[in-house]
Amino acid sequence: MRHPVRIILCVAGIAALSACDQTKGNEVDRALRDINVIDETNLNDVMLQSSDPAEAVAYFQRATAGDPDRIDLMRGLAKSLMRAGRATEAVVAWDKVTAHPDATDADRVALAGAHIRNNDWTRAAKVLDAVPPTFETYDRYRLEAMVADSEQAWDKADSFYETAVGLTTKPAPVMNNWGYSKLTRGDAAGAERLFADAVRNDPGLFTAKNNLVLARGAQGNYALPVLPATQEERAQLLYTLGLSAVKRGDVAIGKGLLQEAVETHPQHFDEAVRSLRALESGTG
Repeated sequence: MRHPVRIILCVAGIAALSACDQTKGNEVDRALRDINVIDETNLNDVMLQSSDPAEAVAYFQRATAGDPDRIDLMRGLAKSLMRAGRATEAVVAWDKVTAHPDATDADRVALAGAHIRNNDWTRAAKVLDAVPPTFETYDRYRLEAMVADSEQAWDKADSFYETAVGLTTKPAPVMNNWGYSKLTRGDAAGAERLFADAVRNDPGLFTAKNNLVLARGAQGNYALPVLPATQEERAQLLYTLGLSAVKRGDVAIGKGLLQEAVETHPQHFDEAVRSLRALESGTG
């Protein structure tokens, strides 16, 4: 009479072991899934930050095709399209991201940025207007300033630029944009100060260096400022100053600066040579 009891106990023990094995198996599966997610997240970051833009687009297109509801993959595709200079497609991608239930205000700001890259200022303004004023980030105010510039709302633009500068540890690009805004308004002196600030914050930002000499040239100041520059950059800056002088009617000074640019450039400076020839032939 005791044998059936033993059989029952053995069966119960086997069942318990099977349940235990199944529990452990589930835990292992969950752990592996977690590891895969972490690995995939790292790969996503690598593709966005260091991969070739076209390769990143292809990667995220494949990833979103396999898992179309993953908002992180959708964001990756939108960002990679922006990096690749495919603004029209990026707008469509960011539209899909912002329609997702888990979309954030940062996603909507990114959509506004895509509209600006696509030269659609009206839509960019509408998207930014829909973002709550309590969402205060560098990107939001940088874009707000650019939209205000497009509307020639100069006081608003200055306020937004100033706020954006205070919200980042790398203000050089927004200082450069702000300076260009001042230059287009005719405030060359104000622009020069902002471009100089941009160069001090980022000595490698050549756009700000070039804009700085543009602002000086607009004031009739044709001396290169003291700033860090390679030999090739120095030649480019002299070329910009030369063209500025010619535009202001100071043709002799302009020709001298263009000649100096040709002599300074470490290789053949074709653009400066063509400009000189045009001036000398009377066709420039």
